[in-house]
Parts: sequence; C-alpha cells; structure tokens
Amino acid sequence: MIPYGKQVISQQDIDAVVEVLNSPWLTQGPKVPEFENAVTQYCQVQYGTATNSATSALHVACLALGVTHNDIVWTSPNSFVASSNCALYCGAKIDFVDIDPTTGNLSVDALKLKLAHAKQTNTLPKVLIPVHFAGQSCDMKSISTLAQEYGFKIIEDASHAVGGKYLDDPVGNCRYSDICIFSFHPVKIITSAEGGMALTNDSAINAKLKMYRSHGITAEQGLLHNEADGPWYYEQQALGFNYRMTDLHAALGTQQVQRLDEFVEKRNQLAQNYDQLFAQSEDITPLRQNEDVYNAYHLYVIRISSTNPELHKRLVETLRAQGIFCHVHYIPIYLQPYYQSLGFKPGHCQGAEDYYHSAVTLPLFPELSEIDQDYVATTLIETLTTLKAQSQ
Repeated sequence: MIPYGKQVISQQDIDAVVEVLNSPWLTQGPKVPEFENAVTQYCQVQYGTATNSATSALHVACLALGVTHNDIVWTSPNSFVASSNCALYCGAKIDFVDIDPTTGNLSVDALKLKLAHAKQTNTLPKVLIPVHFAGQSCDMKSISTLAQEYGFKIIEDASHAVGGKYLDDPVGNCRYSDICIFSFHPVKIITSAEGGMALTNDSAINAKLKMYRSHGITAEQGLLHNEADGPWYYEQQALGFNYRMTDLHAALGTQQVQRLDEFVEKRNQLAQNYDQLFAQSEDITPLRQNEDVYNAYHLYVIRISSTNPELHKRLVETLRAQGIFCHVHYIPIYLQPYYQSLGFKPGHCQGAEDYYHSAVTLPLFPELSEIDQDYVATTLIETLTTLKAQSQ
C-alpha cells in the first residue's frame, strides 16, 4: 500500500535520540530550547514554545491571547478539528469562514462579508485562526489589514506549512499574525514523533505561552509576584497544563530541521510531476497555487469534476483496493456530530462542502518514487473515467 504520507528517519535522527536516552535529561533538559532556537532561527522570528502537540500549541495560543468564556473565535471549516476545538477548550464560541474551493484556504472575500455583518450585529471575533491548508499560506497580508480594521487577533494554524514561504519570507515569522503554530506529527513536513510549536514576536505573549505550557508555573525572576524564598522557588500564576515536549522528541525535531529545505524541495518536485501527469485531464484539477506563496506541500490534493458523493466514495474505495491509500482532507468541521449538537447545520459554508465532495489527497512524501507516482496518476485517471461512465 502506498501511504498518503510518512516520515523520513535517518541514522542521524536515531543517533540523536539515542544520545538523549544515554544522557541525564529525558525531559526538561537542554534539547527543547535547542529545538526552539533551531525553528525560530529558520523562521526569522523572536520566540518559540515547543509543546507535546500542535493541538496543545493551539490551546495555549488561545489562552495567551486571553480567549475566554463567550469570546468568539473564527476559523476555517477545511481543517482538522483541533483548529476549532482549541477555542472551545477556553469556553469560547466558534464559527467558520468559508473557503476558496480552488485553494482550500480561507476566502478573504468571505471573511470581509462576514466581518461587515458581524460588526452590525456586535458579534466580531476576538481571534481569527486562518489555516494554511496543504502547505500553502493564506493571504496573510490582506487578513492582517482586516485585523487592524476590525480589531481581532490572529493565530496562524501553519501545521501544514513549516518550510513554506509567503511573500518570499518564511512562514512562521509572524509578520502578519500574533502567533503561528506548527505541527511535527509524523506525516507532516518534519517530525518530532509528536509535537508542536507556537511562535511569536511578542515577549509578553511568549511568557504566557511558556507558562500555560507548564501548569501555569513560572520561575522567571522578573515575572514573580512575591519575593523568592530561595533558588527553588516557583509560582503558579495561572491554571495551565502539562503540555511540555520531552528532550527525546526535541532531539529528533532538531535533527530534522537540518533537512527541512531538502524535504520541501523534494515535495515541490513531486507536486510538479503530479501537475504534469494531470495536465491533460479534464476531470482532475490540482489545487490552485498562488504566485506569492512557496508551498510546503504537506498534502497534494486534486479535485474531480464531479461532486457526486457516491462517485467520490467509490473512487477512494477503488484506489485503496488497488494499493493507493488516498484520503480526503477534510470533512468540514461543523458537519461533525459534536458540532451539529452545537447548532451547526449543512450549508453553513457551501464552498467547503462542495470542495469536500470533490477533493482527493494523493500520496506525497519525500521517498515517493516516480514509478509509484506514475501508477497513482494512471490508476486515478483510469478509475475515474470508468466510474463516471458507469454513473451516466
């Protein structure tokens, strides 16, 4: 079976983890700051806070921006549920902004309309979480301009986009956001086995991120409320969580950062090859790539010419039966039963739903061979042609 994604682990990666296993520090040692420094230097941003998952990073990011009971947070429906769950963890209300179906990213036009209406009804969001779907940055400059006009904060969910660029600068530099989040899950661009990171240029936000990551505790001399009893002294100043990353995970992540450019370059080569293989197909359209973006290509997604749910289902089932583990990213979040119980109904974001019924994620990872790519493309084209003929 050809998977849709998988990690690439070298002997150097293994050696780095073994070195930590043989060291005095398995957690709360020097490797986590080392990993944070490697990522912040790569992204040209001031501060990084490593966590045990991107979900944890999203949660502490919301907390650091003061998201609380009955605040409103908006995000994209075309994402994993963590992008919206993080707001619910804080007691906030969540809503969704429709996407541009040609890119899978949040639509700036839809955002403008929703903001104008929300201003009239006094329901503006406190925070917007745009999602850089599949590795392509959203139009952050336009979103930042709207944030200044309407007074909301921005958390970039760049879980798919480490190693990508926007306007020739690295995704994660937080030029157009308050906080940016990365994921280091095994199917992402680089991995720490499990892990995430929250990046920011604001020192006060950074202090809150680190405090919420570790039980709400700080031992920083300049942040203490009381005079220290001694060198052991610490204070719990907030209700935080145990979201720390271990040194084992950080060692793997630090090693992988060294190959980040290599991985992204290879993913772009594979994506370009797919583009060529589908160039003559009238029934298969790759997601549109904006000129001001260098895509990290966590995913390679195509749209088929039909939005027939049964044909879509049979296509994925048939491809998997032929050894191609294609997937669908994503079911619109608000269609999940839990979100339906909150009052969301089908039709809330029609662009996201139309996209969902026509999108297929194809295998893409650095070690994918051209032979396997040719097999994926040929099988997809032939299977889709057959299924369309059968449905007529």
